Amino acid sequence: MIIVTGAAGFIGSALLAELQRQGYGELVAVDDFSVASKKSNWEGKKIYQMVDRESFVEWFSTEEIAQKVQFIFHIGARTNTAETDLALLEHLNVAFSKRVFEICTQHSIPLIYASSAATYGDGSQGFDDDFEKIHLLKPMNPYGQSKADFDIWVREQQLKNEIGQPTVPPFWAGFKFFNVFGPNEYHKGRMASVVYHAFNQIQESQHVKLFKSHRPDYENGKQKRDFIYVKDLISVLMYFFETRKNSGLYNLGTGTARSFLDLTKAVFSAMEMPENIEFVDMPSDIRETYQYFTEANMKQLREAGFTQDFTSLEDAVADYVNHYLKTSAYF
Repeated sequence: MIIVTGAAGFIGSALLAELQRQGYGELVAVDDFSVASKKSNWEGKKIYQMVDRESFVEWFSTEEIAQKVQFIFHIGARTNTAETDLALLEHLNVAFSKRVFEICTQHSIPLIYASSAATYGDGSQGFDDDFEKIHLLKPMNPYGQSKADFDIWVREQQLKNEIGQPTVPPFWAGFKFFNVFGPNEYHKGRMASVVYHAFNQIQESQHVKLFKSHRPDYENGKQKRDFIYVKDLISVLMYFFETRKNSGLYNLGTGTARSFLDLTKAVFSAMEMPENIEFVDMPSDIRETYQYFTEANMKQLREAGFTQDFTSLEDAVADYVNHYLKTSAYF
């Protein structure tokens, strides 16, 4: 039995699809399945059992269930970077994550969990996934802080484990997801990727709106992020799922920052449409916490044995546009 939390969401549902494609059975999906906009993410998938997120801990409490579970992917979280409900973030991103980690420790279940590049804040401390320095990072929004709080707690458990206390699972890996895009993100609304929004804008009006820069050191559209295609992200998770070696906290981007202008031009190219880009003011509620540059240091991931090349931005956008967005297909 393999458990995926956040199974109705973007990355969780894509992971379920890949596990199914590779022939893994008894897949348990954990999430809030009442959200109608997410229904297409899990419909049609071969799911052994669906468990409501708020009932998960109670459902897991029997020894019969615990003995069957081979692995847990804890992907579920509140991922809205503009979220201001601190109690909700504490409940979902910190307290629930701690409980999942403790369950895996108690029952010796390997675990992969989702962290976030939002923990790096404005990047002034760099983008090195140094486990010893995570307490120095300064996230720029409550979402990023909630992810950092859990990473710090995990580090504390690891330190206890190193002095003889059994406080971590037999294998665990956390991944700081950078800017992920791809199929199954359609329900995310404002928080969906620029690729998704650009495609829809071009279809509707033959032009794309990008945020102006509100910093003198960046030209409009030249803000850079480390964009990673969801299929590449899933490949990394599957590698660690299969090898179960080198526990730790890892960056998960491509290692190459690209501009929003590059990304948008790739969408126009994939759609075979002439470029038509307008720059608009950034919304005031995200302006002060906006990341102008992210780029994952991928050295640790490579040293852990993952050698596969990442899909180029242009090829990834073309695949997403032509095989998913044009036909509203799901992964």
